[in-house]
Amino acid sequence: MHSNTSTGQRILVWDLPVRVFHWTLALSFTGAYLTAESEYYRDIHVALGYVFAALLAFRLVWGLAGTRYARFSTFLFSPGQIMAYLKSLAGPDPEHHVGHNPAGGVAVLLLLGLGALIAASGLGLYLEIGGHDQEALFEELHEVAANAMLLLVFVHIAGVLVSSFLHHENLLGSMFSGYKQGEAGQGIRDSWWWLGVLMLLLMVGFLWFYPEWLNQGS
Repeated sequence: MHSNTSTGQRILVWDLPVRVFHWTLALSFTGAYLTAESEYYRDIHVALGYVFAALLAFRLVWGLAGTRYARFSTFLFSPGQIMAYLKSLAGPDPEHHVGHNPAGGVAVLLLLGLGALIAASGLGLYLEIGGHDQEALFEELHEVAANAMLLLVFVHIAGVLVSSFLHHENLLGSMFSGYKQGEAGQGIRDSWWWLGVLMLLLMVGFLWFYPEWLNQGS
């Protein structure tokens, strides 16, 4: 659903699980990227990689069964809709979307796709799937996908800043608070706070105990 204005009342758009996913995925990717080249930090890299993969798996499920604006169906746009949105940005009254706009929807799907490739190649490399024959392939895929995702993250950040300026709304702030401007009836009713808290507790618990699990298995 979209309109040509961002005015209205304050409505809840992003549930807590989506917000937790967004920021913890960013942190886990950043941490894993920064520790990728160091053998000393290899365990940290692997632990963050598992968190990254688990978050992606959750997002796929939540994209099908989550709240209104978390679902993929709300940000799957046709090429024509995407072009129409981009053209509107050059005009005086750009399209405003309560959830992801068409450009943001494309960015999210690309990030999820690259994330899946990073996770799959990383697991293949760490678990030595296919033996030494596949090691070089997994390593190359892992590095290329990670660098492509980093580039896409910068493009995504630039897009958020540009959209915030054009739509006169704080898109970055809404990913912290969950609230945006809209009309009555457009917001979601439940923030699913308990699930967001559970996600945080599971991730903290995993990272806290991961070294012990690793040592027991060695």
